[in-house]
Amino acid sequence: MVKRNEIEKGRKENSAVKERIINVAWDLFSEKGFEATTLNDILEAAGIAKGTFYYYFRGKDSLLTTLSVVLDNYYAELDKELRDEDNAYDKLMYLNYKVHTMIGEKIDPNLMANLYSAQLLHEDKGYLLDRNRYYFRLITKIIDEGQKRGEIIRNKSVDEIVRIYSLCERALITDWCMNNGDYDLGAFSKEYMPMFFAQFKA
Repeated sequence: MVKRNEIEKGRKENSAVKERIINVAWDLFSEKGFEATTLNDILEAAGIAKGTFYYYFRGKDSLLTTLSVVLDNYYAELDKELRDEDNAYDKLMYLNYKVHTMIGEKIDPNLMANLYSAQLLHEDKGYLLDRNRYYFRLITKIIDEGQKRGEIIRNKSVDEIVRIYSLCERALITDWCMNNGDYDLGAFSKEYMPMFFAQFKA
């Protein structure tokens, strides 16, 4: 029993170190840009040795595929703000606005475009579309509850609506990337996402 507890403790510590590396790296990418951020910058900010970094990642480039972790952590924070009594449609629009605002403020559009390109080329093993992500589990839960409460239409399955919702979000981000981030992604999404998704509001 003691050994099992020690193993579990070690796993939690490893997970915490890895998450700290990811968080500080993306903070630096946002502040300095990906190219200007050095491995030493990340090591210093995370308070770790180089060997520790290479235990988790092959190099700075491999951190690019961790954006889903950063986004999912933010979704987990936003989830705590949602109230059970709020309309499911309103919850979805709120999440869309908040996350797209964060992306617009913290993620370089060229970096985001490269991540999408890697997705298309299957270089990242489809991590953005991983249905086990917190993002997909949260959206699925909200839409499922919305259908049961008569707030979301029922003539399409939950999975279909989740797919269309995430497709609309990616379309907005793709356009922002193609325009080199020259407009406010959060404000743009706040105006147009309801237009795209209104047909699913009961």
